[in-house]
Parts: sequence; structure tokens; C-alpha cells
Amino acid sequence: MRSPLFVALDTPDIDRARSIATRVRNHVGGIKLGLEFFAANGRSGVREMAEIGLPIFLDLKLHDIPNTVAKAIQALRPLEPAILTIHAAGGRAMMEDAKAAAPTGTRVVAVTMLTSLDGSDLRSIGLAPDPHEQVVRLTELARAAGIDGVVCSGAEVAAAKRAWPQGFFVVPGVRPADGHAGDQKRVVTPRAALDAGASILVVGRPITQAEDPDQAARAIEATL
Repeated sequence: MRSPLFVALDTPDIDRARSIATRVRNHVGGIKLGLEFFAANGRSGVREMAEIGLPIFLDLKLHDIPNTVAKAIQALRPLEPAILTIHAAGGRAMMEDAKAAAPTGTRVVAVTMLTSLDGSDLRSIGLAPDPHEQVVRLTELARAAGIDGVVCSGAEVAAAKRAWPQGFFVVPGVRPADGHAGDQKRVVTPRAALDAGASILVVGRPITQAEDPDQAARAIEATL
């Protein structure tokens, strides 16, 4: 079985992304390519990274009217990503159309609440200031929409799993015990996230900014 650890290559520099992915390829289960990478390198960049031989998690967090999201996913079909993200806040119809448009082997997962937000941020955009409540509500909506799972922080994954025992749970904002939180507000250790119900863990800077990315990935893997 592949490692549950996915490395986030959040860089527009494809040479740097390829270099890190090549170095850590034996100690991670896949690579996450986000908006920053995709805006700089597009579909051809994703294809180039796929040649390394690791599953691709395409983290574009699509959020628009259902028809637009479905057509965007249809345009991405040839890439056959292992995982693709949308925003749960786009609503049930958008999630249903996203799943219908995705390739058969692609897991469509919905972002419930960004890990850079906390209760006061929720209040500022007119939502109830309880992250748990927001995550569980959107997890139940994602389940009803028939997609594959959700993205949530390690602080909420146990509650999300209770709401959806068969769901696929992606936990970003994961930091080793001695790691720096950066701009993430709700972080947990990789082991704690896995114990709470995470299916895969997404780790970026603790690996990509390490002096030896492979050793950093190996150290995290050892805790799992």
C-alpha cells in the first residue's frame, strides 16, 4: 500500500517541483499540485510531473456555477488526476455535476473550510463562528451529493468521519511536532491526523523547505 503522505509542491517553478518530487518519490504516496503551479505551467506541466510516476492530486478548488465547474473538469479529464478538489460551498448541484464530469478513477473531494481560517474569519463572512459545525454541515452535504470525500483540518476530521464513516478525508495543514505553523491556524501532527480518521495527509513546507526533503519526508513517514 502507498504512503498516505502527499507532498504539496506549491511553487510556480516546474524544475524545482520536479527536483523535489524526484527526491522524495520513494517516501510519499503522491504529489499535490495547486493553483500556483497550475497557473504557471498548465496542463502540460501536470503531464510532465505525472511522468515521475506518482499519483497526482490536482488541488484547484473549483468553485463556480455547476455548468462552468463541470466544463472545467471535462477539460481536465485527459490528465486523469487521482484526486481533484472543488469547494463544498458551491452547493449540492455543483458537487453533483463535478462528480459526473470527472474521470471514473478520479476522487472528487470538497473543501469544507480552508485551514487558514478560524472562528473569527467565519463570523466576518456571515457564518456561524464554529468551525466544527461548518465542517460537519458541508461534509453531510458532500455525502448527499455523491462525491468521494472532503478536505478538512485535523481538528475537524474526527467529527467529519463520524458524519460520513465511508468518506475519503484529505487533511492539509499537517505539521510535524517541531514544525512551524506558518499561515495555517488549525494544524495537527501527521500521526494525530491519521489517528483521527485522515485518509491522506498533505504536507508542504516541512518537506519542500527542508535542507534534505527526502530525509524530512522519511522522518514524517516514520511517525506513521
